[in-house]
Amino acid sequence: MSKELMEALDALEKEKNISKESMFKAIEDSLVTACKNNFGKADNIMIELDKETCEFKVYAEKTVVETADDVMDPMEDISPEDAAKIVKNPQVGDLVKVPLDSKNFGRIATQNAKNVILQKIREEERGAIYNEYFEKEHDIVTGVVQRYMGRNISINLGRADAILNENEQVKGEIYRPNDRIKVYILEVRNGNKGPRILVSRTHPDLVKRLFEQEVTEIKDGTVEVKAIAREAGSRTKIAVSSTNPNVDAVGACVGLNGSRVNLIVDELRGEKIDVIGWDENPGNLIQNALSPAKIVAVFADPDEKTAKVVVPDYQLSLAIGKEGQNARLAARLTGYKIDIKSETQAKDAPGFRYEDYLDDEEEGYEEDEYTEEGEFESEDIAAGEENGEE
Repeated sequence: MSKELMEALDALEKEKNISKESMFKAIEDSLVTACKNNFGKADNIMIELDKETCEFKVYAEKTVVETADDVMDPMEDISPEDAAKIVKNPQVGDLVKVPLDSKNFGRIATQNAKNVILQKIREEERGAIYNEYFEKEHDIVTGVVQRYMGRNISINLGRADAILNENEQVKGEIYRPNDRIKVYILEVRNGNKGPRILVSRTHPDLVKRLFEQEVTEIKDGTVEVKAIAREAGSRTKIAVSSTNPNVDAVGACVGLNGSRVNLIVDELRGEKIDVIGWDENPGNLIQNALSPAKIVAVFADPDEKTAKVVVPDYQLSLAIGKEGQNARLAARLTGYKIDIKSETQAKDAPGFRYEDYLDDEEEGYEEDEYTEEGEFESEDIAAGEENGEE
């Protein structure tokens, strides 16, 4: 029996990540519970459990009284004659460990002991699962779509199911049972019925974590993700910088012929991703953030966190983007409130003398190529995290 018990404990530890120590404690508690159910009390019960062999013994610690007539409670008192059968020369007041045969426990006591062990196994399993996924909080995992629960979706993560709430789903994405998708773990809560795991497909950090997985330079710290702005399902802008002057941060994230960023775009089911270079100069950063539009001049006020931007007349719609998306994401990415004007509008605006800055702004500027639809064809295409309110 002890061999079978040890094998069972080994299996629990391997398959369910339940430690033997916790199970030894559960066995001891179950034996105490069985004694209480069988004898009515268990205050003086002692359990000796050999953790190497799984052999156990149950004792009742009894006090030696003067005569057999003085035995008031058979579970607590023992006569000198009975005590002499266990120890030599017992003295009145001595404590004697009296062996109890657990095989003689009643059916109800045995069933209760079994329930104690099963309950402990369930608690330990829930605890192990909670700890496993709590460590993955704010990270991404791969899950399998299980079923719809109203408008929410159950996602199987392996050892536990997660909930993808309606407001964390990307509009337009269709999830079918058995689809494998990557999700971002928002929160892990410990409930009575086990851990409750909330996941997201819309969180900006989902994109950040995907880049960390795909881009070696981000993983080893050579390239840093400085900011992300995202409108899930539509477009993301991500600003990156390199700690090594010999490493091109944007090129590393995009990959050869867009190989790296395209894997992320595929995972996000076609979401457009713009990778831009981070710049400590707010004017340059804003110019980068508004790509693919060409910028004539940027007037940034770091104190007020505002910026006025001048673009060629034919670039105004591109700079603003469809329904203002490009400008909105650029504002989130940089943290600046951006006012975009065409050259004609700027010339007519009082006090908006951008001509004084043209030489400085255009010096060293290389125009990126873009299509009529506004898609980048340079290496500055592809990925991002939202770092501010709209």
